[in-house]
This record gives sequence, C-alpha cells and structure tokens, in this order.
Amino acid sequence: MDNLFRLDGRVALITGGASGIGAASSRVFASAGAKVIIADLDRERAEHLAMEVPGAEVRICDITDEQAVQQMFAGIRKLDILVNNAGIGLVGSIDETSRGDFEKLMRVNVEGTFLVTRSALPLLIESHGAIVNIGSVAGLVGVKRRFAYCATKGAVIAMTRQLAVDYPKQIRANCICPGTVDTPFVEGYLEKHHKHEKEAVRTELENRQPIGRLGQATEIAHMALYLASPAADFVNGSVVTIDGGWTAA
Repeated sequence: MDNLFRLDGRVALITGGASGIGAASSRVFASAGAKVIIADLDRERAEHLAMEVPGAEVRICDITDEQAVQQMFAGIRKLDILVNNAGIGLVGSIDETSRGDFEKLMRVNVEGTFLVTRSALPLLIESHGAIVNIGSVAGLVGVKRRFAYCATKGAVIAMTRQLAVDYPKQIRANCICPGTVDTPFVEGYLEKHHKHEKEAVRTELENRQPIGRLGQATEIAHMALYLASPAADFVNGSVVTIDGGWTAA
C-alpha cells in the first residue's frame, strides 16, 4: 500500500513553490521520490529551499507573463505533476476593491493558472499526469471582505472541473480548498492589516474553523501528495476541502 503514495521517477512542477503550501509540497513530494521543479519569483528563497530538497531545480518565472511561462516550459522535457499553488490575496468588499486590484488578482490567481496549465498540458497528456490546483474555501462560500479573492478561487474550482471533463482519460485534475493555513501569507495579512492586534485577530482566524486552529502547510501538502499519487487514480474533477470543518458548519 505504501507504494501507492510514492512518486519515484515522476517530475512535479510546483508554482509558488518556495514558500508556504508550495514549499511544504516541494518537501513532501521530494520525500515521496519525485524530482521537484520549484517555480517562483523569489530567487533567493527558491534557491535556499532547493538546497534542502534533494534533486530540486529552480525556475524563476512570473506566471502572469505568457512569454516567461513559455520559456520556462521550453526547458522542461518531462512532467508528470503540476501543482498550481501560486496566488495572492486581497482584503476588501466590492466597494473597497479597485479595478486595478481586482484585475491584479485575476491575472495572478486565474490567468496565471491558465497560462501555466496550458503550457504544461502537452507534457501532462504524454505522461497521463495529474494537476492539483490549490483553491480555497473562499471559492465555495462567501468570506467577509474577500470579494476579489472569492471570485478568483471560484474560477480556479471551475477550471479544475472543466479540465476533468475535457480530458477525462488523458489527465486527472483536482482541486484542494484549504481553510486558513498558518503560512507567511497569513503573517503578511496580519502585519499589513492588524499590526497592533495580531494575537487577537489570529485567535479569530483560529476560531472561525470549528477545529479551533489554523491548518498546517504540511497537511495541505500531504493532501496534494495523495491527489498526485497512484492512490488517487480514480479521483478526477474533485474539489476536496481541508478546512477544520469550516464549510461543514
């Protein structure tokens, strides 16, 4: 049974792979035997992580730049797994969201996922590979003052299901929807919006999940490992929550 969760001989590209859920996935996938390609904008962080992850390679790429994405894939001969993890957030209701901010989130979270997936698709079809998109509970339920973020994560979920319909025998495409996860992403939010009340707001974030804590990046990474592994060969077009009971409440 353990072999079902192994990725020996497989190549996995992880966008936003240098921090948070991406970094945890890079480590977990490598420990399962995969050769990991860490795609990120932060060269220093990506190269530092690659020194810790056996056999890892680094690709510096802005996923919103079509030419940069194409150039990245021109240097990749084999790909079995794509984890679309790169993304950004924004706090604000619709009346607090500027057009520029809305477009920026759409470019990164939606268009970036589109560009990377489109370039990866021929390689994934050749290998009968797997796509794991990192969505969010914000794509499933309304989250206060997250208008643009909810919109983009809803789109990621829809794209995942559509891929599974168009390519049901060539690839598998699934989406993970985490709740709030203890990552630099959350720390940045606390620093920017709640600098003088971090612990109080952190407690609020913990308590909105019935389990009473934040998720851990490694927990999401292990869910991604399952969906990318042979153990999940019958899982396609699924949207899997890992949210401490948030969407069940």
